[in-house]
Amino acid sequence: MWGCGALLGARTRSRLWREVLVAWGRRWSAAAPYSASAEPSRVRALVYGHHGDPAKVVELKDLELAAVGGSDVHVRMLAAPINPSDINMIQGNYGLLPKLPAVGGNEGVGQVVAVGSSVTGVKPGDWVIPANAGLGTWRTEAVFSEEALIGVPSDIPLQSAATLSVNPCTAYRMLMDFEQLQPGDSVIQNASNSGVGQAVIQIAAALGLRTVNVVRDRPDIQKLTDRLKNLGAEHVLTEEELRKHEMKNFFKDMPQPRLALNCVGGKSSTELLRHLAPGGTMVTYGGMAKQPVIASVSQLIFKDLKLRGFWLSQWKKDHSPGRRPTRLREVARNRPKVTDTKTVRSRA
Repeated sequence: MWGCGALLGARTRSRLWREVLVAWGRRWSAAAPYSASAEPSRVRALVYGHHGDPAKVVELKDLELAAVGGSDVHVRMLAAPINPSDINMIQGNYGLLPKLPAVGGNEGVGQVVAVGSSVTGVKPGDWVIPANAGLGTWRTEAVFSEEALIGVPSDIPLQSAATLSVNPCTAYRMLMDFEQLQPGDSVIQNASNSGVGQAVIQIAAALGLRTVNVVRDRPDIQKLTDRLKNLGAEHVLTEEELRKHEMKNFFKDMPQPRLALNCVGGKSSTELLRHLAPGGTMVTYGGMAKQPVIASVSQLIFKDLKLRGFWLSQWKKDHSPGRRPTRLREVARNRPKVTDTKTVRSRA
């Protein structure tokens, strides 16, 4: 995604999720525990040969496991999530597309089984995650180059490790890179119950930042509100509440946000801009409403607001790979909880 920001229909994701459960669950529900002493020559993977509806083009296939060369790492996948960016990549409408045929999945966590003679960064037993998108994590095992992987602590929850490289990193970079925020400053965001939104709440709380979290109204809004507040959200508002006239008094008790994080677009992003402090920045990392961001001329001129975009894959291209493990460890230390995440566990 990074960020999270791809466009995805809930039915499409649900349909693919069912396909994954059927395909993977039948294969592994009764599978024996993995044995490193009996390395299989073939592994199972979810592969697509052309772009289209994921439920139609993704197939469960046997792939040959490559031999481990000097700089290679043999990895057994432990868990891999389904992200909106995974769906968009399969559909062919994402900013980064792997060469076809391709294995689905942009993130996940695996355990090192064996390493080549020249590998120095990881060893058997270590947990690793993809360094970049497009690695293809929806498989039981694979042999990757060492540079394609990043070691992570194995004492964090499995789901947190499997979802560490995209949503939490997007949240962390947006909080750190666009405004010089200090403890006590506030941040406003929409899609606050998304993967990125929940990571923003937790990382912001760890940094001493106050958050105003906007969500769509729903019958169980109080349940959602309580869950987000348990993660560290200070305020949870619906889109309708954000548009009310009474909101003009809301920021008398807390500073106006200098940073807004937009994953929706359309009217929702316009409302975020309306509540930004003069000179503030709105960062767009998704467009769930499939509507453009609209900013009034007066906001741009008289409030000097700034509109920016963020895509984690581009950020990785622009920054030294050698510094990424340190940043990932910073995110891992905050250990954002993973809630309502559909994750596939592999037991080869």
